[in-house]
Amino acid sequence: MPAESEPRVWGEGELVSVLVPRPIGTLDYLVSQGVVTGSVVEVPLANSREIGVVWGPGQGGVERSRLRKINRVLDVAPLNRPMRHFLERAGAYTVTPLPIMLRLATRVPGIGDGMPVRTLFHPTGTEPAKMTPARRNVLEQFEQRGGMPATMSELIELSGAGAGVVRGLVKLGVLAQEKRPRDITYPRLDPDRPGFELTPEQRAVADNLRQGVASGIYHCTLLKGVTGSGKTEVYLEAVAECLRTDRQVLVLLPEIALTAEFIQRIEDRFGGRPGEWHSGITGTERKRLWRAAGEGKVGLVVGARSALFLPFRNLGLIIVDEENDGSYKQEEGALYNARDMAVLRASLGAARAVLVSATPSLESWHNVRTGKYSRLNLPTRIGAAELPEIMAIDLREARLDSGRWISGALAHAMRETRGNGHQSLLFLNRRGYAPLTVCRECGEQIGCSECDTRMVEHRFARRLMCHLCGRTTPIPENCPACGADGGLRTVGPGVERLADEARELFPDSRIEILSSDFSGNVAEFRQRLEIVRRGGTDIIIGTQIIAKGHNFPRLGLVGAVDADLSLHGSDLRAAERTFQLMTQVAGRAGRADLGRRGIAMLQTWQPDHPVIQAILAGNDEEFWEAEAAERQIAGAPPFGRYAGIILSGNSVSMVEEFGREMVRRCEPLRRIGAQIFGPAPAPVAKLRGRFRFRILVKAEREAPLQAALLRWKSQFRIPGSIRIVIDIDPQSFM
Repeated sequence: MPAESEPRVWGEGELVSVLVPRPIGTLDYLVSQGVVTGSVVEVPLANSREIGVVWGPGQGGVERSRLRKINRVLDVAPLNRPMRHFLERAGAYTVTPLPIMLRLATRVPGIGDGMPVRTLFHPTGTEPAKMTPARRNVLEQFEQRGGMPATMSELIELSGAGAGVVRGLVKLGVLAQEKRPRDITYPRLDPDRPGFELTPEQRAVADNLRQGVASGIYHCTLLKGVTGSGKTEVYLEAVAECLRTDRQVLVLLPEIALTAEFIQRIEDRFGGRPGEWHSGITGTERKRLWRAAGEGKVGLVVGARSALFLPFRNLGLIIVDEENDGSYKQEEGALYNARDMAVLRASLGAARAVLVSATPSLESWHNVRTGKYSRLNLPTRIGAAELPEIMAIDLREARLDSGRWISGALAHAMRETRGNGHQSLLFLNRRGYAPLTVCRECGEQIGCSECDTRMVEHRFARRLMCHLCGRTTPIPENCPACGADGGLRTVGPGVERLADEARELFPDSRIEILSSDFSGNVAEFRQRLEIVRRGGTDIIIGTQIIAKGHNFPRLGLVGAVDADLSLHGSDLRAAERTFQLMTQVAGRAGRADLGRRGIAMLQTWQPDHPVIQAILAGNDEEFWEAEAAERQIAGAPPFGRYAGIILSGNSVSMVEEFGREMVRRCEPLRRIGAQIFGPAPAPVAKLRGRFRFRILVKAEREAPLQAALLRWKSQFRIPGSIRIVIDIDPQSFM
């Protein structure tokens, strides 16, 4: 267990500083009952009550007679020193005020209400004066349970008696009832339960990870393995080692859709379910898990990026699966990259961090090359399965008919795959039916009234949807601009339109669409996945949500309908993301022994593009070397530092002028050698009704960027109508 100095104890009447999750910093309060550093307390604030955390000694400066007392200390575990230190360091790095960081760590419904209670019944030893068959059945249940207490519902179900019989026995004094907290513990996972039989190659990597966990010393390891190489089975051995030492484990997954299959693998390996933390769990479950993490009563938590802010009592291992995934970047509120913050949290608590990917981020690859991280490799697939054969289809020569997107070569391969009894997957990273609806009469492109973007048709739902703000509207019959009847037409494909084309080409095939439009309904999405895994589907059509983590054992062919899609635009990481996405989706093919090698076909207008060529050659190291060289010349991350400044407001002229004023007074940034670009309208210039401008700050890798940004911002009195967001290490420039 990492060394930690004893938390200070304050007695009644002493002065402490309490941090509350409001933008007012810490406030001094008088202790009304004993507290320790990190105690979660309820304090009076103005005319309300607020949950806060004792952060340290009081600052003084306020007359004692004007100070208020802490109302109560909550019956939850205090935030320990590594957790408090993590919130401070993460806030300093991301330029996020500490109260907002605390909100991330305490955003749990009813945190101060205590756990729900249940009523239990147990026999007193007294016999009823009149014994009826129903009463006898109830009392016999206690004999069969060894006298253990039971709930009302349990007694009714086991004895067949009604609730009135149980209440009557209580009234006679034969049964006693008492209220007890509901069980808040999680099943103890068995680390010694037999796991997957590892190959010698996997065993060597697993042994390395286990030894690292057993050392109790911080280190970060990049676990790189080709798709289907058994990365999960390997790192679960490190999880087992951590559980043996009675330390806690956090596994981060990029998508809620990945949790169901992963949870089942945990149950198979350790004989019990881990704690789950994501948007699909109830408020009661969130409170239960939050408390259990702080008390050390849950050994393993599987969650989305926000699980990083759970108050673990003794965290020994953090695993970031699919570490390159863009969804680890929080883009609203407190802006942070969960991958980087996971490494920070591990370093502050003497824990191990393991970053897992088949196609690592360039940042992680660079950290390995500079010796900051170590690297372990799994270069081959498990068993007889081979990596798929990847080939390009030149769309310049395919001569597709208008309104068609499946080439003849891809259609032929799909028929052949179906004839072999295997599944095909068509990949297109566009939700809905069509990305654009345009009027043939006046040229109007139907856009969102709140955002500077086009509405996407979702024909199954009969709605147009904005994929930025979520606004929807019925599909109009007439053009909203000129009123032309029947003049609206759709342009370009989405997965729904692709499914229509596939049904025309393969009318006897069973087709399933998998996209994030369904992932919000967790139960429905998991049901669809299970149908695919059982072989109940011939053709799968999906977006990037299916490119990672899923195992479709009967999948023989992958067709990327538009492999160039993510190459378009000026995104710094366009080449990297295309390489990662195409490599991962191609890797879904042939993961099981199908008697033949899997095939991945990339439809592209640019078959000679360096990224496409790198994918076809399968030489990822050469790709990373070339990409790193280009970034280094440009001084771009990971060789330099970027910060995005996003200004937004209701008046476009006011936001632009304030941005120009900020750039004119940028001396604090000039002093550290930073370059300033902008202000310029954001690519999405209007979002949720607010006009947006961006400023880009570029600095040397070791420059004190955060401190300079704070000095720069402090010069200005920001109008109430303007909002300024600082994004350190931006992943998106929208």
